Amino acid sequence: MLVVSPGDEIYRGYCLEQVAAAYDVVLLTGTAVSWEKPYVIDHAVVDLTDPDATLAAGQALAARHPLSGIVTWDEWNLVPTARLAHVLGLPWPSEDVMNNCRNKATARGLFAHHRVPSAAAMRARTLLEAGMAAMTLGYPVVIKPAAFAGSIGVRRVDRPEDLPDAVEFAAAGAARSREDTSMLVEEYLDGPEVSVECVTHHGHTTAVAITRKHLGPAPYFEEVGHTVDAADPLLDQVAPVAAAAVRALGITDGIQHVEMRMVNGTPRLIEVNGRIGGDMIGHLVRLATGIDLPRAAADIACGSTPDLTQTRHEAAGIRMLHPDTSGTVTARHITQPFAAHTPWLRQIEWLCEIGDPLRLPPEGDLYTARAGFYIVTGRTTAEVTEHLDLVADEITLVTTEDC
Repeated sequence: MLVVSPGDEIYRGYCLEQVAAAYDVVLLTGTAVSWEKPYVIDHAVVDLTDPDATLAAGQALAARHPLSGIVTWDEWNLVPTARLAHVLGLPWPSEDVMNNCRNKATARGLFAHHRVPSAAAMRARTLLEAGMAAMTLGYPVVIKPAAFAGSIGVRRVDRPEDLPDAVEFAAAGAARSREDTSMLVEEYLDGPEVSVECVTHHGHTTAVAITRKHLGPAPYFEEVGHTVDAADPLLDQVAPVAAAAVRALGITDGIQHVEMRMVNGTPRLIEVNGRIGGDMIGHLVRLATGIDLPRAAADIACGSTPDLTQTRHEAAGIRMLHPDTSGTVTARHITQPFAAHTPWLRQIEWLCEIGDPLRLPPEGDLYTARAGFYIVTGRTTAEVTEHLDLVADEITLVTTEDC
């Protein structure tokens, strides 16, 4: 199995570990191998932003090992992986299909064409174009980069006077994209946000879990937590819409993280990500249901039928740790006796050290705002929420505002 861009150990280590438990893994990575060593039999380090270098390195690995499949869970490498898979003759969605997922404007057009309930949207490159789009769609609107992720550059705009700042914010995010530097102006979908974790095999999509999302303060869309419940009654309602969105983009195989909002109780599409959800969502799915999404992705890539048998009937949740204000970290810890004697506290990770700066939006984004996260389990969503709150009471995070 060729894995392209394993990601960092904290957020994506579980993916590589689970794939390596079933397959011999060779790795194509942009950084020196460290934590990945126990899980791989060979690797190549290459600049993954260089298409020619990536293809050459992938071909060199293929010459040394008989590859059965290729997979990535890295949003930024969905298209390069499609390109490499085509050259190596390995099953993987085409480059066009991955571009459909990566580009929100393209996806919106396909959703509309296939009558998948979505948000009305218009592309913009300038403040003037954004203003005309906002007037056409009607406030409030959402301004976002056409091809990015992680809610970077995404902002709600409630009135015309707030539009210039929002366009500047979105344009800064769009400028970081490798593929499309335009912006998208969208109808604001007012309602709870969820994602549907899907497995598609030979054109049939199975919704294996639904993730309830928790967002930070408006007007930004910073994701601050997620919960997954194996018995969530909403799954049956949203599953057909998620499957329709996957079909509209031309996806026939793989794992999808389908984001939507419930508007007056009706699901409306935000976007489809052609990979396992971030923020440890795949791990939450396993804790709650027993279904192993990284293993399913690898099985599909190698032409096997994935095992989607639900072996657990529990709930799990993650909460991101953010400071109250931007500044320098002066204290961060969890009460140790509590952490040591609480079996449902499955994991706590710090992403910062004392003295590190933390920057909240609009100055920062998810890469600069998060101090860490923790994961808990429980029998139901209500119990998970209670557990998340109990842990919060045992955590100290202090920042000092910069002068």
